Amino acid sequence: METTSSQDRRAVGLAAGPPRMLSHLAYATPDAGATVDFYTRVMGMELVLAVMDDQIPSTGDPFPYFHIFFRLGDGSTIAFFEAPGLPPRPQITHPAYDIFDHLALQVDSTQQVDAWADKLRELGLEVVGPVDHKIIYSIYFRDPVNDVRLEITTPTQPDWNDQGDSARFHLSEWAAAKRRARESGTDETEELLRTIHDQARNPSQPATEVL
Repeated sequence: METTSSQDRRAVGLAAGPPRMLSHLAYATPDAGATVDFYTRVMGMELVLAVMDDQIPSTGDPFPYFHIFFRLGDGSTIAFFEAPGLPPRPQITHPAYDIFDHLALQVDSTQQVDAWADKLRELGLEVVGPVDHKIIYSIYFRDPVNDVRLEITTPTQPDWNDQGDSARFHLSEWAAAKRRARESGTDETEELLRTIHDQARNPSQPATEVL
């Protein structure tokens, strides 16, 4: 039987709704000073907090660290930890990890995206794009201190992130392709590619539920 306190906590959780905004996204860094220089001088963000301690409060691990936060225009932050003796990041096992893992930062217009591209190239950074994704317009580059892939983007379709029905439909198609491959013993990648190409040729109406 649940106690009253656990029932109360569950009720509060159900009433809380989804998180309102991103508080912070944190990465490890080999050099806090160089990171501060890049994010303040190049990215134009303000350094708003620094914390140091001899252990991690959430786990108790005895890692001395220096923790820094940079604020974006909406009040959310990007954070980094520097710890002594931290070895280099392990080598990635597939190049897709080096592409998929990235931090996208939104600006107000395509003109601002283009201005960022000009600025970054003038500073000697390699910039990919602009890329018109039809729903957003973006450029890509890397944080030279931490090798984080960064994106500067702006929406070109106002409801680009309000497509829940379509998202659930495509998830059901993706899951069905994986299931077909598993049940038939065929190659999963080939089955997924067929699904991707079929969807591109014959877009279907969104389903109302995920299978």
